[in-house]
Amino acid sequence: MQVQIAIVYHSGYGHTQVLAQSVARGAEAGGADVALIQVTEITEADWAVLERADAIIFGSPTYMGAVSGPFKIFMDQSSAVWMQRGWADKLAAGFTVSGSMAGDKFATLSQLSTLAAQHGMLWVSLNQMPGNNLSTASADDLNRVGASLGVMAQANNDQGPDLVPPKADHLTAEKLGERVSRLALRFRLGQPASA
Repeated sequence: MQVQIAIVYHSGYGHTQVLAQSVARGAEAGGADVALIQVTEITEADWAVLERADAIIFGSPTYMGAVSGPFKIFMDQSSAVWMQRGWADKLAAGFTVSGSMAGDKFATLSQLSTLAAQHGMLWVSLNQMPGNNLSTASADDLNRVGASLGVMAQANNDQGPDLVPPKADHLTAEKLGERVSRLALRFRLGQPASA
């Protein structure tokens, strides 16, 4: 049995898009069928994909301490689904990227998790120990930014998506995608989380 995961995101400069692709690789490795949906190009067919999905993973860059404007428009557009409780009991997760190491990314993930909660969705955390926080650690560690709520990636403002976010952030994103995929399958099969 294969689960369906939709990754719905906005990317202004390409950094969030390449991170979305890493989340997708992880979800596919976990056995899911994955659809990538860019919010600025969303169609009625995409809304139908979101309706059928077992899990939706939200991704937005962090601009000025919040989701991007185009992603906020998508959030507002989802109110029609909200009124019908169309995403209730689906799994949800999120990722973000900004130029600064902190960059107020927690605020963006909080917005994404609040969106999920308003829809009655079940938020999936990152479940990775923080990296790069010991003298023996490095910036190559998974979860190098030390997030718990979702993936927080960092991309230097003067480098393109072919160079940043760095490999550690991509691997962290893959792990999130795989986690959501495996939990969606357990949820679909009615297995306990400890299975």
